[in-house]
Amino acid sequence: MSKKVKRNKAHYSISAVAQMFAIHQQTIRLYEKEGLIAPKRSEGNTRLFSEDDINRLEEIIYLTHQLGINIAGVQMILKLQKQVQKMQRDMNKLFDETKTQLDEHATQSKRTIESSARALARLKKSTPNQSETTGESDSWDIEYEE
Repeated sequence: MSKKVKRNKAHYSISAVAQMFAIHQQTIRLYEKEGLIAPKRSEGNTRLFSEDDINRLEEIIYLTHQLGINIAGVQMILKLQKQVQKMQRDMNKLFDETKTQLDEHATQSKRTIESSARALARLKKSTPNQSETTGESDSWDIEYEE
């Protein structure tokens, strides 16, 4: 039986990240200063970029360099994305709760119908037919005058 080894997630230095995206380290520092990214720090205060930081930085670089959006615009886009994600989670939660309630209601309705059907069947068995007591037919024959 092998023992699982807990691995630390990879972290990248600012120089590696700058080289990865072919941008200057000062640009990355500016994005951090503006609050667009927040890499962790080592004990020696070195920036450590996680995969999530890299993904976010990639998005920021796309918005600024490819689409020409300024930092204030990027901040607004990232803020709106966060709000949309929260709203999506809230909507999913609401849909799940509603589905659960509908399922419970359907189950309860089914039980009520089954119970009513059993009660009706018992009632039919305990009450003699009209045809048995009066000799009349159960069918409704309608006679028309000509």
